[in-house]
Amino acid sequence: MPKMYGSMLCPDCVEAKEYFEKINYKYDFVNITESMANLKEFLHLRDTRKEFDEVRSFKYVGIPAILTDDNKIIIGDDVFKIK
Repeated sequence: MPKMYGSMLCPDCVEAKEYFEKINYKYDFVNITESMANLKEFLHLRDTRKEFDEVRSFKYVGIPAILTDDNKIIIGDDVFKIK
């Protein structure tokens, strides 16, 4: 099942969750501000995947981010392209 990394403190993440509910997109939500373990999991992904290079260069957090079943990363506004 895809994973969405995000935070309920992030307006874009809240909007993405609402969008996914609307289109009935199934995923596991990893709230990176809920626990240190969740934050570490996300930071490891963000700091080791080339898809986050631009995000890191601008000093953005990089959420919302989706890790798909086929190991692809979808970041930011691109999550709204999921149908």
